[in-house]
Amino acid sequence: MRVTVGEHSVRHIRRIVRSLLTEWEMPHLVDAVELGVTELVTNVVRHVPDRRCEVVVLRTAGVRVEVTDGCAQRPLMRHESEPDAEGGRGLVLLDAVVDKWGVARAAGGGKTVWFECRR
Repeated sequence: MRVTVGEHSVRHIRRIVRSLLTEWEMPHLVDAVELGVTELVTNVVRHVPDRRCEVVVLRTAGVRVEVTDGCAQRPLMRHESEPDAEGGRGLVLLDAVVDKWGVARAAGGGKTVWFECRR
C-alpha cells in the first residue's frame, strides 16, 4: 500500500497487518510483526519530510515487511540512549524481536527498511 502517514496511521496499518496474519494462520507472529511495522512507519512519520511511504507485507516461510520512502538518509541504530529520551530505541527493539532486518537503497532514490519473521 502507498500512503502518506500521520500520527494515527500506525494504528490502522497494524490492524491491516493483524488481519493479514490472521488470514494466513500466523497468529504467533502478530506481536513481533506489529511491533516491527510500528517502528518502521513511526520512523517515516518522524523523519521523512513528505511522510509518504510504501508498505509491503509478503508471506514467505514467515513474513517479510518492507517500508520504502523517498528519503535517502539511512536510519541509525543507537545502542545507548538517554533514559528519558523519547526516541532512539526503535531499531534496537526491532532487532530484538525479528529474525533479520536491513536497509537497502530504493530504485529512484530513497530507501527500503525491511524485516523478516519466520515460523
